[in-house]
Amino acid sequence: MGARHVHHHDAHGGGRAPRPVVRAVLAVIVPLAAATLAGLVWMWPSDRQPVDPGAAQMPKVTGTVARVTLKPCPAARPTGAQDAAPRPDPRRCGTAAVELTSGPLAGRSVTVELPSGPGSRVFEPGDKVLLVEGPGDAGTPSYQLSDHDRSGPLWLVGGAFVLAVLAFGRWRGLTALIGLGVTFALLVLFLIPAILDGRPPLGAAVVCAAAIMLAVLYLTHGFSLTTSVAVLGTFASLALTGLLAMLAIDLTRLTGITDDSSLSLDLSYGINTRGLLLAGVIIGSLGVLDDVTVTQAATVRELARADASASFGRLYRAAARVGRAHIASVINTIVLAYAGASLPLMLLFSVGGQSLGEVAATPVIAQEIVRSVAGTLGLIAAVPVTTALAALAATWRPDGGEGGSPDGARSPAAAHSPS
Repeated sequence: MGARHVHHHDAHGGGRAPRPVVRAVLAVIVPLAAATLAGLVWMWPSDRQPVDPGAAQMPKVTGTVARVTLKPCPAARPTGAQDAAPRPDPRRCGTAAVELTSGPLAGRSVTVELPSGPGSRVFEPGDKVLLVEGPGDAGTPSYQLSDHDRSGPLWLVGGAFVLAVLAFGRWRGLTALIGLGVTFALLVLFLIPAILDGRPPLGAAVVCAAAIMLAVLYLTHGFSLTTSVAVLGTFASLALTGLLAMLAIDLTRLTGITDDSSLSLDLSYGINTRGLLLAGVIIGSLGVLDDVTVTQAATVRELARADASASFGRLYRAAARVGRAHIASVINTIVLAYAGASLPLMLLFSVGGQSLGEVAATPVIAQEIVRSVAGTLGLIAAVPVTTALAALAATWRPDGGEGGSPDGARSPAAAHSPS
């Protein structure tokens, strides 16, 4: 994959990478790409997807709230009662006139009750809303307020993101956006349908991660020896992450069932939830792994360009120092990301008066701990693996020597040093 481009000017002091190095890298990259392509073809989901009749969603239409008519809320139960209910929010009691903008009654106005249950939305005049359409009397559909229509704001946020990436990254930003599109397409068109179609979640995730890695890294960073080294480092680290996650899940006896969604997938669709948990670890680790491996490969390349006489040991030690600083910040990022996702749950545990040990032992928190630990260990391994591969590629010489310029001549500094 990319054989004719790997000969770009790269780490060897600005010269071309030696052919034996390129051949050695391609000897791994090409079979990896072929195996990934074969896996995509073999595991590609069929057109028929399992459908749960009970999970069929009622059609939704869009509309705009024209006016809201509030009315007194029902009296709450006495505070001292055993089954005391929270006091209703007066903004949720009444009706709303909604002008429909889609559906069979588009252009007409309908009056619907404001949702008043716990956690329901507060609607105001001018809000873009979604309504659930159901059967009504005399063949006329009935409607119920469901949620705010966020499609417009989401397009605005997405457009601002694209403009910012293009303005700062220019051509590289465009390739990054294309890579992001490829990632999204593989997740939506391959991984999720393949799992629903009965493919093993772990196998589908491995194939999907390999396809994302190959496509995104080469699209974003170009066809070069540096990118190829980053691909090899990412693949090795990802394999180690998956192995560590498997061992940790077996050791902690996690099942992957932590909520109603995972239970429904297990009971209604027969999906292997443990495999799904492993798949989530692999896909979640990939985004951070390629950041670390690309950084390490590029660091070694720049160090080799700055000092063409640097030996393998010097390049490795210098780049490893950069990698340790990078890992220290990335580890904190991973832990904070998982903690932020689990913050509401941790607050509930805290309110319940459970100890730290009891909280950590719950399936939901234990699952996040396993994700964090496996992903972090994979990241730590990515630094020495990728750095060693990049330093080896940068210092290998056709004559078997180390260091020196690409043509084998000694650098000016080395020429004047005592022998």
